[in-house]
Amino acid sequence: MDPYEHHNRKILSPLDKKKATNIDVELQSEPSNREKASSAAPENDTNRSSNHQATETVEQTAHPTVVDHLTDLRKQIIKSLVVFSSIFIGVFSTINFWFPYVTKGHSLIILGPLEVVKFYMSISFVLALGISLPFLCHYIWQFVKPGLNEQENKFMNVYSPVMFLLFIFGIAFGYFVLHPLSYGFLISMGAKNFEVMVSAQEYMRFLMMTTMPVGLLFELPIVAMFLSAVGILTAHSMKRVRKWSYIILAVLSALITPPDFISQLLILVPMAILYEISIYMVTFMEKRTTAVPHS
Repeated sequence: MDPYEHHNRKILSPLDKKKATNIDVELQSEPSNREKASSAAPENDTNRSSNHQATETVEQTAHPTVVDHLTDLRKQIIKSLVVFSSIFIGVFSTINFWFPYVTKGHSLIILGPLEVVKFYMSISFVLALGISLPFLCHYIWQFVKPGLNEQENKFMNVYSPVMFLLFIFGIAFGYFVLHPLSYGFLISMGAKNFEVMVSAQEYMRFLMMTTMPVGLLFELPIVAMFLSAVGILTAHSMKRVRKWSYIILAVLSALITPPDFISQLLILVPMAILYEISIYMVTFMEKRTTAVPHS
């Protein structure tokens, strides 16, 4: 029994799916070609042996092994790590230039000498991850794209830029609207009875809490359209559960925002608007899909 037999299993890699499909089409057309050749002239044993070896080689190419699949994945991971590391070094080396824009002039304190390095590393990591996100998504997309069917592939090609723009818009909304209003409200409420001193780590944690989740929540229309495209969600079902959806959005806004009514309201209102936009977009997609067969 071969202990390495699992390396020779024929598993279809997503990166080679299209290539395998083309090769399968060629293999299916070979019998008819061989019949035409046999009617014209008989083949000798040498030609049959070479054709058989060529067919085996093509079949092995059409069905790459687990090692080939992992090699393709490793290439994309290495590219992602190289891009992220380069951006991280650039962000960390220029921290004195962009740091005042992140803190917005607030007075922050550091509780120990090692906290400086820890804070600089953490904030550089977050910013580098955000900047390299388009590149990382591109490499992931290159890996999974051949494994998608035609409908999923078309959907992602059209709406991938929209997803990224919505995410950036959500981050900007949290940074310019939600964060300053909630931060100012909480600081002013605490200043009435306490001497408020905010540490750098707590400020960065609060900034992340008021920006990143908002960016993800702004992807709601695209998620609804994707679920509609694969037949899981319909406009009728979204209208039917609208009341319960608002309750869920209210709970989510309370979980991802600071414990004050203003912050929760600032998130709940845009989420409700995005939900209504999602219903409209799903309805539009359903009408267009219904109209296609009649055209």
